[in-house]
Amino acid sequence: MNKIVILIIICCSLSCSNKTKSGKFKLPVIAFLDAFQDETIEEAKKGFFDALKNHGYSEENHTIKVIYRNAQGDIPTLTQGADYFVSEKVTLIATNATLATITAAQKTKDIPIFMMVAPSPQMAQLTDEAGNPPKNLFGVYENLSYIDTSVVLIKQVMPKVKTIGTVYNQAEPQSRAALDEITNQCKGLGLILISLPVNNSSETQLVLSSLLNKDIDVFFAMPDNTIFASFETIVKSCNDKGVPIFTSEAGLVKRGAIAAYGADIYQWGYQSGAQAAQFLIQGTTKGLQPQLVQTRKRIYNPAVAEKFNIEFSSPFVSLQ
Repeated sequence: MNKIVILIIICCSLSCSNKTKSGKFKLPVIAFLDAFQDETIEEAKKGFFDALKNHGYSEENHTIKVIYRNAQGDIPTLTQGADYFVSEKVTLIATNATLATITAAQKTKDIPIFMMVAPSPQMAQLTDEAGNPPKNLFGVYENLSYIDTSVVLIKQVMPKVKTIGTVYNQAEPQSRAALDEITNQCKGLGLILISLPVNNSSETQLVLSSLLNKDIDVFFAMPDNTIFASFETIVKSCNDKGVPIFTSEAGLVKRGAIAAYGADIYQWGYQSGAQAAQFLIQGTTKGLQPQLVQTRKRIYNPAVAEKFNIEFSSPFVSLQ
């Protein structure tokens, strides 16, 4: 047989093997599950897809297909989204925020999950009796070691502070764990901590009103999805009472907190996306494991700092 003919047959075989019966190229299917709509965690989503794109994977370049679901804070919708992804046998599931990660991990033990804006698997109660995370769970998590620094910076910036107030969601493992961390740190610094439980964002304003009536000096916004979802309400209420907001979440500074020491939310998503890209490139999860977030920063909001007449210096970086 003519060599040219053989070459043509081989090329056609390779081309056809990469197509479906309908003639379309088979693409990796990226399923992205958001627990709720929020400006802060949106930065993580952006970082995730920027990382994929920088590694050659984007819908614009026709190298991946993306299926997106946002639960808007509704648990049944979150569950339905995860179920749909599993039924579609997607290539991987990216989960944004704690509840999305927990739900996906409960729904599949086979499809790789790449988490972001989530606590460690142990804090999320996703480990087995031996302390091992699910074999299909990857991506990037945060622990609570940075919270100590977040609380200390309040005392450094406002030495006369005596009382800190916060709210927490009793249903969130990371929120309860963060509260324990903050409580211990306040005791060590001689600060009084007043904390009130809130079950969902619709209760935030009422609970916060009660908290602000207890004469707190500052409000501390913890790593809590309820706080993320109702942060504008928190900012308005605190501003009305003249109470500055410190936080452990850098993404909240743009939304009205005065200062933070915590993870860069965009970079958090980017780090998870880079790991997902590694999985797509090598075609296996071999060598991958959940990673601790790499990029944290001290950041302040100059407009809010001016409002409260508080000065910041190095190592704090001004919000751009």
